[in-house]
Amino acid sequence: MFHGILKKGVAPVARAVYRPKVEGLDNLPAHGPVILASNHLSFADQLVISIVVPRKVSFLAKAEYFEGTGVRGALSRWFFSSLGHIPVRRGSGRTARDSLDTAAQVLAEGGIYAIFPEGTRSLDGRLHRGRTGVARTALETGAPVIPVGLIGTDKVQPVGKKLPRVKPVTVRFGAPLSFTRYQNMTATQPILRAITDEIMYAILELSGQEYVDNYQQSGNQAA
Repeated sequence: MFHGILKKGVAPVARAVYRPKVEGLDNLPAHGPVILASNHLSFADQLVISIVVPRKVSFLAKAEYFEGTGVRGALSRWFFSSLGHIPVRRGSGRTARDSLDTAAQVLAEGGIYAIFPEGTRSLDGRLHRGRTGVARTALETGAPVIPVGLIGTDKVQPVGKKLPRVKPVTVRFGAPLSFTRYQNMTATQPILRAITDEIMYAILELSGQEYVDNYQQSGNQAA
């Protein structure tokens, strides 16, 4: 129900207001499992991806977004559910494994799973080193990875700003990346790093950002 409201109600209005420029959408298959790996500039990134992709897109989100009470809590649950977010509890030893299992379930059902390999929003506009969860998910599921480059979303909703602005946005989808050549190998850290770096380089070509080979620290922001 939430997905239908987003696609039929919110998405057309948002596209009419922001008029996002979309390139390479034909790289996205109409059916079957897909991992979308994107740079992360703004809280608005999830919404932008959701409104330009015709299929339902699933993201992982902090469980706290779904647990609020009263009107505010209900609105939060509606908003994140409509974006396709799946609640995952952080702070436990099983968090990473639970996230991988959730992603694997989405992909096993033929869905689209979106991930920001940087782990959190870039505070300086540059593309930071990717974390290897995206590589492990690709290896364990065999799903193709489509790199995504977002441009301008940091101007739509800068870090620290609650209300979005109307600014030009470009979304670029790259050609699918397959890592089946690694599937009979043990998922060692060097292999996971090689796959992640290949994905990040593809994102870099699409986004045109400056790359820095260090992790973005999360700070006090929601990823």
